[in-house]
Amino acid sequence: MAVPPDAELAPFLPAIDRFLRSITAERGASPFTVKSYREDLLQLARFLVSAGVGNPAEATSVILRRFAGKLHEAGYAPATVARKLASTRSFYAFCQREGRVTGNPAKPLRGPKRARTLPRFLTGDEIGRLLAAPRPDQPGGTRDRAILELMYSAGLRVRELVGLDDADLDLAGSTVRVRGKGRRERLGIVGRHARRAIEAWLAARPRHATGSRTVPLFTNRLGTRLSVRGVARLLEKHLLTAGLAGRASPHTLRHSFATHLLDAGADIRSVQELLGHKSLVTTQIYTHVTTSRLLEAFDRAHPRAR
Repeated sequence: MAVPPDAELAPFLPAIDRFLRSITAERGASPFTVKSYREDLLQLARFLVSAGVGNPAEATSVILRRFAGKLHEAGYAPATVARKLASTRSFYAFCQREGRVTGNPAKPLRGPKRARTLPRFLTGDEIGRLLAAPRPDQPGGTRDRAILELMYSAGLRVRELVGLDDADLDLAGSTVRVRGKGRRERLGIVGRHARRAIEAWLAARPRHATGSRTVPLFTNRLGTRLSVRGVARLLEKHLLTAGLAGRASPHTLRHSFATHLLDAGADIRSVQELLGHKSLVTTQIYTHVTTSRLLEAFDRAHPRAR
């Protein structure tokens, strides 16, 4: 499929831009989410132009099904196909609300069924080894220990972590204000070990003139806000030190947080609130983790399991 020149996309771009502005204003979509939508919709627009469609209103369900077929033929993972089709449905639902199309030709599109995979997590012993890996006498060690302790203590997403400012911390109350997906705010719990690690970091942190009222809680060596990639790099370093190379990503600490709470008998609705999940269904995946572990233990230990 030939990729048409971007000039031919002009009839599609105003609608795409309006849609992206709407999800930012109405849903509080993050820049990363907006970027993903933009890439998906530009790919859709290129396909439609190649198929002879001059503007969004000319697309039909048949043509959009062909787009779905092209995604499968291109070898995209099922999760990626599902996301791109969801972007298409959301875009056309927006166009319908605007009155730009009379119906939603994308409504019949259905993404491929995705195999439900259980989230990866570290055991309590592995978490202990990882949190002990950053050494205060090494460059960045005090900061890295505070980062890992806080991510595990509060179940933070990496983007939530790097977005924290000093003003979000209430160490006396053992809480941190977290801005999650969709601009939803919640309180995270700062446990004793995390509080001590953060206090050590704040005491050792170099002072930089920020020129801003907001002071990032975690900074890089230049004194600017730490990036998502920066957190991923420091985690890779400490996983290697702990003998856990390749075993975890930043999100694995969040998975471990939820799994360990449920393992210890925490109420699932409390875990939902701590994770900032909008729906309990999202949190319930962690009950499958604990159930599968119970079944494995049963199979190993019960004399009449098999």
